[in-house]
This record gives sequence, structure tokens and C-alpha cells, in this order.
Amino acid sequence: MTAPTINGTRYPQPIEDLLPAARALDLPDGEAFPSRNRLMREFRIGAPKAGELLTLLKAEPAAPPADISDPATSDPAPAPAAPEATPPVVPDPTPAPEITPAEPVEQVAPVSRPDTPAPPALARSAVVWPVVLLALPAFVAIWSGWVGLGGLTGFGIVHPLPGIWDSFSINSAITLPIGVETYGAYALYVWLSGRVPERARRFAKWSALGSLAIGALGQVAYHLLEAAGITSAPWWITTAVACLPVAVLGMGAALAHLVRTHD
Repeated sequence: MTAPTINGTRYPQPIEDLLPAARALDLPDGEAFPSRNRLMREFRIGAPKAGELLTLLKAEPAAPPADISDPATSDPAPAPAAPEATPPVVPDPTPAPEITPAEPVEQVAPVSRPDTPAPPALARSAVVWPVVLLALPAFVAIWSGWVGLGGLTGFGIVHPLPGIWDSFSINSAITLPIGVETYGAYALYVWLSGRVPERARRFAKWSALGSLAIGALGQVAYHLLEAAGITSAPWWITTAVACLPVAVLGMGAALAHLVRTHD
């Protein structure tokens, strides 16, 4: 005999519903109660629940033995009552509560230790207009010194467009202050800017210092020659001054190339 169906469902059944079916199990001769393993197998329940069911079966009072002397008058043993069918479990139609996502936690700025020095506040940038005021007299002195030295070393009026514009003339002495001093200022800016590759910064540093030194020597040479009443500079001064435009062109092209590299 197999165990009766309990409620026709696979859901776990309470002990009270399993107890009548456990009583109705067909037991072998010599056994008063089913084993726990059989209860687990028949009703598909776990060991704790089967142990509890077996304890309830053993706690029930034993039925009085039937009187076999008078079989006609003895009442037959009542058939075990079938367990009442329990209606199947209907799922709850109430929708599951909507889970609200947690609000993001605002990040808190780290608090520095009391003995940690605070970073210095950004200072206002210095004004640059006084540089223009300082540059005006220096420009006049430097310009006149280079133009005068150019006149002593062979620089003068030239006609750069012969046959095209014969009346057009220019004093080639102005190439000295424009080339030397402009390159010195540009190289100084590149050196101090800190926004160029290291090779370009190093080249700009030394070429700027050299350009400023050459500019100072040119001013000294002109004033010494002018004070001595010399109208024509010595050959070595003329040679050095004549090479300045070419040197400035080469250094300017090299610095422009280094500034654009990514080394």
C-alpha cells in the first residue's frame, strides 16, 4: 500500500495533515511504527519533520486489541479517515513592493590634519604695463646704438629692388636691433614659459643669454668707438657684426623647430 496523496500538491504539508496519512501506512509484520526514512520517502519531507511526525505517532494511545473469541459480535476496526482535501494555495495577486534605489551618498571632502600646512592661495598675476614704460627708453638707446654701430661697420643705405623699384631704399643697419634684440626677447620668453620640451628650453636659455650678452657688447663697442672719434670700426668688430644677421636667422629657425618637437 502506498501513501495517500496529500492535498494533490507539492507544497510542504503541515504535521497535522500528514499525521492521518502516516497512521494509514501499511506496516510490515512486527513493526508498530513506520521508520523515519520511510516517512521521508513517502511524504517527501526532511529528516526533522519526519522525526517530529514519528514522535507524534508514538505518543498516540495504543488501540485496544480486538476480541477474537466472538467474531460475530466484535466490531470491525474502523477504516482510517481520509484526510480532508485542502484547497490549493492561490498566489497573492498583490504586486511586489517597488524597491526605490538608494540615493547616492555625497562624497565628503577629506579633512586635513590640523598640523598640515594649507596650500597657498592663488595670488593675482602681476601687471605688465610697467614693462612697456621701461622698454621705451631702452628701445631708443638700443636702436640708436645698433644703427650707429652698423654705420661704423659698413651697414647703410641700400636699394633692395634694383630695376623693379629703383627709388626704394632702406638702411640695412636696422636689421641689427630688429634681429638680435627680438630674438633675445623671444628666446627669453620660451625659456621662462615652462611650456616647451626640455631640449627647446635648454637651447632657449643659452641662446637668450648669449643674445643679450652680444647686444650688450654691441652697445659697448659703439659707445667706445664713438667716444674715441673713430669713424670706421676695426676689421674684427666689422666681421662679428656682419655675421649677426646670419647667426640670428639660424638660432631662430632652430628654436622654432625645437619648440614644435615632442621629445
